[in-house]
Amino acid sequence: MISLRGITKTFGPTAVLDGVTLDVTAGECVALLGANGAGKSTLLRIVATALRPTKGTLTLWNEDAVRAPERARGRLGFVAHGAHVWDDLTAIENLRVWRTLANRPSHADALMSALAIVELDGAAHERVRTFSAGMKRRLSLARWVDGGVDLLLLDEPFTGLDQRGKKWLTEFLLAFKARGGTALMATHDFSRSLDLADRLAILADGVIAADQPRAGVDTGELHALYRLHTGGAE
Repeated sequence: MISLRGITKTFGPTAVLDGVTLDVTAGECVALLGANGAGKSTLLRIVATALRPTKGTLTLWNEDAVRAPERARGRLGFVAHGAHVWDDLTAIENLRVWRTLANRPSHADALMSALAIVELDGAAHERVRTFSAGMKRRLSLARWVDGGVDLLLLDEPFTGLDQRGKKWLTEFLLAFKARGGTALMATHDFSRSLDLADRLAILADGVIAADQPRAGVDTGELHALYRLHTGGAE
């Protein structure tokens, strides 16, 4: 489903990514780990076709997504690290704008159904400026919770969520995988990585420094593997 080959991204003289190669197969959840500034968000934005690589190839569903990004965009959902919501709109208005831009159904029943899944239907007509960080994060997830995408790209998805929110998101992602969905998730949450991921990939020095199955790895071993490849930076 995802094939990255030699992905390099430079900003001026600085190379954030320096030859990333990674494959993600259909139905997998891959946890992308790395220190702050390692380039995890940059890599996710490239896979989401929101940012062009300086060099390298990105293939999504056997299509060249660098040359023809529009073919992939309708099948993937990208939840960035920030909530990216409009504070002066209500929750349902935010969702209506997103759905309209994505050419997806935006009638009231569909919007309320999506908000109910993220437990925000009771706040549907409240302005988002009054929401907590966790509520804004759940609102940003409401774009994708009712199907329509095969691939989810998640940048620190558990940030800002309380324990109830983390439990809900874990259950949602497990159900998404069970339906055949694929996920690439950048995270600092090692316990959630072990709960959700089929594979663990560590990004360090601009490349994938380690890529291995999650099976058989416990929290202590994951921390040790992470320190080995990142010098202990977290």
